[in-house]
Amino acid sequence: MKQFDTRRPEFLPYGFTCELWMPACMPRPDKHSEVELNWLRSGSLTYLLGGRRVTIPAGRLAIFWAAIPHQIVAFEGHHPYFVVTVPLGEFLAMGLPPEFIHRLLEGELMLEPGSEPTDPLKFQQWERECRQPDPPVERAVRLEIQARLLRLARRISQRPPASCPDPALSRADQLACYIARHYQEPLTASRIASAHGLHPNYAMTLFRRAFGTTMTEFITRHRLCHAQRLLVTTDLPILEVALAAGFQSLSRFNEVFKKLCGCTPREYRKAHQPPREARGRSTRSSTARLAQPHRASAAQPRAGR
Repeated sequence: MKQFDTRRPEFLPYGFTCELWMPACMPRPDKHSEVELNWLRSGSLTYLLGGRRVTIPAGRLAIFWAAIPHQIVAFEGHHPYFVVTVPLGEFLAMGLPPEFIHRLLEGELMLEPGSEPTDPLKFQQWERECRQPDPPVERAVRLEIQARLLRLARRISQRPPASCPDPALSRADQLACYIARHYQEPLTASRIASAHGLHPNYAMTLFRRAFGTTMTEFITRHRLCHAQRLLVTTDLPILEVALAAGFQSLSRFNEVFKKLCGCTPREYRKAHQPPREARGRSTRSSTARLAQPHRASAAQPRAGR
């Protein structure tokens, strides 16, 4: 049974998971790049999320972007609860409504209005099946979670959104949200800071203090996650994958990929991509359309080291 490890480095990815956790107060906030789902069989969890206090009751699915600092400060009950983490790139490719994604990336914790009778059995099944690596079964779990999120988004769509940006969302969190929405575009410290009325040097310092990493590193992690998804789920040429994920050159993409993943993009694709017959028809055109970066003028200083 898992609990938060205070020695865990900030922004260390969890990857795709479905696990049981024991409720416990966290001595410090956690931050990681995945989207996180919580579902409790009993009791409740109270988080400080981006400076706001929010409570998740039992039986109602909750979802939030875990790059926002989140810390359990209170709980009721001692039964384990389910935690699902979905890499952001994979989440963004699920075809969810743009408004739902926008609200999530603005730092809102979204709570399902009511309960879903099938959730107890589904979460138990996903957790059990994720314990033993079996690619076809894991793919089924991913598809079922995607379907669950599509239903969640539909049910939440009737609820009025929180004010944007939430005044309780810190400046650093707003910068991180902006990056998560625009990482496929050419990004610079000037552009990111200007969008929030800040000086670039102040924005870079603020970001590093809050997240323990630079804007450049944060952007690169988002782009890399997006590229990994495209390598596994499409037949796009490596150059198109690099450009669609937001990298400005193939050489830079290859350099970053090898450094952070320990292999080349081609080797990663070969090791992780299922056979063509298992994937069905190529998703090249639809994924390319989804992944197409917005055109933006390149500003001057990089979002820097």
